[in-house]
Amino acid sequence: MTLEERIRTPGPKKILSLDGGGILGMISVEILAGIEDMLRKQLQRGADFVLADYFDLVAGTSTGAIIAACVAAGMPVARIREFYETSGKDMFDPAFVLKRLYYKYDDDNLTRKLQSELGKDTKLGDAKLRTLLMMVMRNATTDSPWPISNNPYAKYNQRSRADCNLDLPLWQLVRASTAAPTFFPPEVVQLGGNMFVFVDGGVTMYNNPAFQAFLMATTEPYQVNWETGEDKLLVVAVGTGVKPNADEGLRPGQMHMGYELKTLIPALMYAAKNEQDFLCRTFGRCQSGLPLDREVGDMIGMAGPARPKLFTYMRYDADVSQAGLDGLGQTDIREANIQSMDSVAHVDDLQKLGRAVAVNKVRAEHYAAFLQ
Repeated sequence: MTLEERIRTPGPKKILSLDGGGILGMISVEILAGIEDMLRKQLQRGADFVLADYFDLVAGTSTGAIIAACVAAGMPVARIREFYETSGKDMFDPAFVLKRLYYKYDDDNLTRKLQSELGKDTKLGDAKLRTLLMMVMRNATTDSPWPISNNPYAKYNQRSRADCNLDLPLWQLVRASTAAPTFFPPEVVQLGGNMFVFVDGGVTMYNNPAFQAFLMATTEPYQVNWETGEDKLLVVAVGTGVKPNADEGLRPGQMHMGYELKTLIPALMYAAKNEQDFLCRTFGRCQSGLPLDREVGDMIGMAGPARPKLFTYMRYDADVSQAGLDGLGQTDIREANIQSMDSVAHVDDLQKLGRAVAVNKVRAEHYAAFLQ
């Protein structure tokens, strides 16, 4: 089945969304392993069944873009896990001391690994991508978020254009989506006669790209036009850990320029991730998810303004506060070790946490309408 045929074939459609978070993406990988295993059992499929056989659109930001591209290319989760296990430390290669004024890590190892896994000559429009793929990055040149996709019907994906996005190298777009400011250098992309400087999509409103993926699948400008409905559209969103950076002892006098520079971007990213999740729970029928806050709770079973709901929704994430870890039975994991995107020394803990979330939260009955 070609991508065009998959888009237009009638029947329920399934969307997978993957958050940004650096090496914390290992949490997502283990949750995906649980989903893949559950689907193989429920659909009575063997080890050759992969997530690309089930999900029709895979969206990701930053580390989520790495995982999304691998899923769309038909890789089993075991291979994606191996990518992070064998390359995690190499991807965070300290930059030369003078470069650390601009960024903490060099991107050479990450670039080589992406080229090796995805193919140096593989383009965004390559037929090896088995699903729709959306990745989010920020075009610093034009000061705009770029949710770029391989959608053959999108305006800037028309082959007649000299600046057709489908001709861009897949690895380079993934690298652009992972170019976290202060962590990695930006990525320069040549498109037609223009040169653009890209940074991590996590500094847009789409570090969690779930609702944007829903919009791409259903709103008219993108021309995918999938039907909405609780039994017609499924959105599964996978996070990389959540914990507000609360500071009960904070005093106004502590909020100097250095404090603001340190905390502002993480605060905006947390708020944006939360808002995308909130929108999905409002307009979708939420089957699973941590409480958003103490006022709205988890919204499971709530009606909302869209009646009937526009899609079925599951959100899998880990509460990485110490209380949340203890609640999952992970009492040997320390919260301080698993909250930084470069926590490469604690990959084993991230894996244990992701597996615990999968065991406790992934339920076959939530997928009942989408297991035909």
